[in-house]
Amino acid sequence: MKENTKEIISYVFVGIMTTLVNYIVYFVLLMIHCHWLIANSISWFFAVIFAYYANKKYVFESQNDIKKELSSFVLLRFLTLIVENGCLYIFITLMHIQPMFSKLLVSFVTILSNYVLCKFKIFKKEGVYNG
Repeated sequence: MKENTKEIISYVFVGIMTTLVNYIVYFVLLMIHCHWLIANSISWFFAVIFAYYANKKYVFESQNDIKKELSSFVLLRFLTLIVENGCLYIFITLMHIQPMFSKLLVSFVTILSNYVLCKFKIFKKEGVYNG
């Protein structure tokens, strides 16, 4: 199997697992009547920790410095959290769409942007030009 294909399949699998972590924590927090913004931010935290380690080890097989890589990963994912919370605000508060369905809608943008950020900014091979 080509390295690129293996990487994409691994990323999709890890992405599904990360999304499950995110959705389960979000759903549980909503069920205990946590505000959607707080629930989303807490679920983001758990998903980011899981995603970093899974992507580093199983998808990109990175050997880069963990401090630099982890800080870049969290910072770039934080930018997507801001976008996600903004989109959730629009869907939930302004458009009155149910919080769980809103989260599903917003996920398409977040998942795609997270892959691009991981591939070309965080887990890029040291000394290799990635574009």
